[in-house]
Amino acid sequence: MKPIAIFQHDDTQRPGFLKQTLEELGIEQRTFVPEADPGYVPRDARDFSGIVLLGSNRSVNDPLSWIEREARLVRAAMDADIPVLGHCFGAQLMARALGAVVCRNAWPDIGWSRLRAVPAGRGVFAQPEVWAFNWHYETFAIPPGAQRLLTSAHCMNKAFAIGKHLAFQCHFEVTEDIVREWLDGSANELLAASGPAVQQRDAILAQLPHVLPAVHAAAGRIYRRWALGLARPPLVSVGGGS
Repeated sequence: MKPIAIFQHDDTQRPGFLKQTLEELGIEQRTFVPEADPGYVPRDARDFSGIVLLGSNRSVNDPLSWIEREARLVRAAMDADIPVLGHCFGAQLMARALGAVVCRNAWPDIGWSRLRAVPAGRGVFAQPEVWAFNWHYETFAIPPGAQRLLTSAHCMNKAFAIGKHLAFQCHFEVTEDIVREWLDGSANELLAASGPAVQQRDAILAQLPHVLPAVHAAAGRIYRRWALGLARPPLVSVGGGS
């Protein structure tokens, strides 16, 4: 099977629990950091069995060449039925590539929250609510032909699916180390944030040991389901002998 391409947009936005799950499944990965090397975004999505898009401190609406190149690659992958999985910025990039609007959410959404699975999403999550971690200021509209999967009290569109592709406004990939690193690296940003969907550092850390296992339980199911759609070669070639 061809490797999965993972697009990591800065040092702190790592694949975390997703990488662990892919390794358990024996799936090869190649990581690209397009902002560090804007000229090097792969040209052909068909070189990969799937594409993963991680978060970023950038907006998908920023006029940067690497964002445009990545958006074109994502659209080409989806058109070719190569599974794409997006987290936060990555989900917004998927939405934009499919023609949907990405704009400011009503307020910042930072911290742990329960997300409600709408009827279309209950087959994916196997339960009416799932825990996730959030850190975003923007949100996406649901693209034409896609289905909303998750919603919350403070952000209507938390996830969508279209074909083999899954997009999550939230972060299922976080580990304890990643959460702590974000809190340390963005301490002033967090103190300046306010609104009904913002948790401060102490509240986030207090919930972490109780909530993170539930996040990973949901993530494991999501990632394994997505991996089932990866482009794999046939076990026996057409016309081959037994």
